[in-house]
Amino acid sequence: MKISVIGCGRWGSFIGYYVNKLGHETIIYGREQSKNLKRLQKTSKNDYISLDKSITLTSELSFAISSSEVIAISINSQQLRNVAKQLAKVEYQNKIFVLCMKGIEQDTGKRLTTIMKEELGESTQVAIWVGPGHVEDFAKGIPNCMVIDCDNDIIKKKLVKELSSKLIRFYYGHDLIGNEIGAAAKNVIGIAAGLLDGLNFSSLKGALMARGAREVSRLIEAMGGHKVTAYGLSHLGDYQATLFSPFSHNRRYGQALVTKEDYKQLAEGVKTVKALTLLGKKYGVDLPISQAVYEIIYEQCDVKETLLTLFERPVKFEFKN
Repeated sequence: MKISVIGCGRWGSFIGYYVNKLGHETIIYGREQSKNLKRLQKTSKNDYISLDKSITLTSELSFAISSSEVIAISINSQQLRNVAKQLAKVEYQNKIFVLCMKGIEQDTGKRLTTIMKEELGESTQVAIWVGPGHVEDFAKGIPNCMVIDCDNDIIKKKLVKELSSKLIRFYYGHDLIGNEIGAAAKNVIGIAAGLLDGLNFSSLKGALMARGAREVSRLIEAMGGHKVTAYGLSHLGDYQATLFSPFSHNRRYGQALVTKEDYKQLAEGVKTVKALTLLGKKYGVDLPISQAVYEIIYEQCDVKETLLTLFERPVKFEFKN
């Protein structure tokens, strides 16, 4: 199988490295002005991995798309629509697109697979690759389990077969809505975890996990997905990597908000929380954790007061809405 990866940041570069190790002919695309691409072209490595010389590096999007059967996309999720518009101008028909990032369009609340189909056509084959795992761990040979989901079962099974290894064990997803929303929403819960760390309230993470998964399950169900998906690998299964890991950008962003540090790495949850509050209103679902994170980031509400108010909500039965 020939695979092109759109995006050459830490995750995109790792995907190219990983699929190449599995024996797939690999192309990695980056914008011509990309510092990441220039570094890879010059040294064949970044801070985490060294690329095999058989991997082709390119800044020509049309070449990357036309050359491969499978197109993995690993970029800032809020840039997906712009990239999809660029893809629409090249020969993209009969390709399998695999979205390897976790987010929701902030201004519309639309899922990433929806954006792809809006820009490239309803017949476009789009899968997602989600679940726990950091490049820093994978590069050390530490294994994990992840999920591939797609509304086309044949493509889903093909991707799982071609991409599974001892390093990453893939499971078949069975709920595209739930897996997309769950994967994106865990980044918001990750920011909340970082806020707790910054306040030295880390012991509240257990309650955050329990209530966070419950909150997201309600939204998934309201949107037409299966509420149990929130307790799978795309959401609850990704909590360790997002709420506890030192490598989690979202957790570190939340902590930096409290400690007043300048944190410049991409934290997808910052934009995703806008989308979640939008979806909560649209579907009439109470999302107290997401609302609290939104108020702290965008309304500059006091972190300690907002979080303590969240955990002091009125007493009720645990598993009643």
